[in-house]
Amino acid sequence: MRGIPVDSYPRVPPEVERGAVRRITVVGEEVLRRPCREVTEFGTAALAQLVDDMFATNQAAEGAALAANQVGVDLRVFVWDMTDEWGIRHVGHILNPVLDEIPADQRRLVEEPEGCLSVPGPYRVVARPDRVVARGQDLDGNPLVIEGRGYFARCLRHETDHLNGQLYLDRLSGRERKSALREMAASQDRVFARRAALAAAMGK
Repeated sequence: MRGIPVDSYPRVPPEVERGAVRRITVVGEEVLRRPCREVTEFGTAALAQLVDDMFATNQAAEGAALAANQVGVDLRVFVWDMTDEWGIRHVGHILNPVLDEIPADQRRLVEEPEGCLSVPGPYRVVARPDRVVARGQDLDGNPLVIEGRGYFARCLRHETDHLNGQLYLDRLSGRERKSALREMAASQDRVFARRAALAAAMGK
């Protein structure tokens, strides 16, 4: 959770047990389109509750990760609970993330399908670097350095984009973006119903 490898972590994280499921914002809402504010107060009960709620919301939505503005909170925070293509599970949170610039000769773009909990339904192919280094802080303000490769790198980049007011749709051509939005319109009611059912099953 705090950037330290461990041998195992509970299948249902304690953050999920403590958290409440919040409504996920969708494309078109203004909070998704402005850069989020830096976290300046650490170690507060409100901040800990936000992270717990984000974990619970992410689980109910069957997500890989979730940014604070996806639950309507204008803060530079995101959480993740996902398994990469090598079978390694990554669980954690980061505040005020800044991504290192990877030298061009060490950077490789990988094109893979990508979705977003705030664009319910569609997936589209997006090119992302296969390695990301994120530097930030944990809930108590301690420094964090998180390195991701493959799918986890994609996740870290996607969520940092959210905190900068960007969506994966912005990386698509105009035609692809319109196609994704049409697909979202057709599928979002079904997606919302599934999320609500999963939240109820979790007792949330």
